[in-house]
Amino acid sequence: MSNLPQFKDIELSDKEWADPLLAVSDYRATEYCFTTLYIWAGMFGTRIARYRDWLLIRSDGDEGCANYIFPAGSGDVQEVLRILEEDAEAIGRKPVFWATAGTKELIEKAFPGQYELTPVRKSFDYIYETDRMISLTGKKYQPKRNFISRFKTQNPDWSYERILSDNPSECSSQLKECLAMTDEWCALNGCLHNESMQMEACAVRIALRDFVALGLKGGILRSGGRIVAYTIGERLNSDTFIVHVEKAFSDVTGAYPMINQCFLAHEASGLRYVNREDDAGDEGLRKAKLSYNPVLMLEKYLAVRR
Repeated sequence: MSNLPQFKDIELSDKEWADPLLAVSDYRATEYCFTTLYIWAGMFGTRIARYRDWLLIRSDGDEGCANYIFPAGSGDVQEVLRILEEDAEAIGRKPVFWATAGTKELIEKAFPGQYELTPVRKSFDYIYETDRMISLTGKKYQPKRNFISRFKTQNPDWSYERILSDNPSECSSQLKECLAMTDEWCALNGCLHNESMQMEACAVRIALRDFVALGLKGGILRSGGRIVAYTIGERLNSDTFIVHVEKAFSDVTGAYPMINQCFLAHEASGLRYVNREDDAGDEGLRKAKLSYNPVLMLEKYLAVRR
């Protein structure tokens, strides 16, 4: 048991060693982003460990289970998966692996017929072509162009600005404004009465608090000097940008497509894809994400031993 990896709470300092292992795998799923793991750790009980050249990720599962995201890094896949099975046994739980299209085949190869893999639709990531998200060309995007036109017409004094991470004073001021906007947004949308919205708001506040240390990018949309939308993201892997946070006031017509277009044009134009994460099973969010016409849905699976 002493030779098993020692899982620990995620700290900002772990980014230094975790990022290179994530980069080796070059996966496009949101779970393979340090920021995602870090800002949601408290909500999911996520802990990490290093085993040789692997990043191991464990979170709370259903009663009697421990969830392990398929490891990021390099080495003997069967060996590292067996180590995770042993870890689950050591803490008295049943191992459940969280896999994506591509990694599920590695589980099946390592343990032929031993795990049942079930797709989890609410966790599928929405992947888009960056150029299309910026240009919004074609019939499918006509509604988005119309909303942006209405935003510009109704907000003639609108402006877009980057969150200036290289200017400590200005960045701090901008992040405080985003935090205040988040609090106002939550009050308007009833976060206090919705557990999932409370969890999301908590993750957003952590991202804002540690924005610079996490190396994040951000953009702010204003009307008359007032923030009406903001967003946060970063490069995820070699060809994909990920959007972690996007907030806009629903009574400001077109604010959502406007902040999305401006942000990606400034921060993601050199990358092929944009990952806008999953819909968590929320029908309204699912409809909104499908309206942008994803080029692919990145499938996620739970692998449970038979």
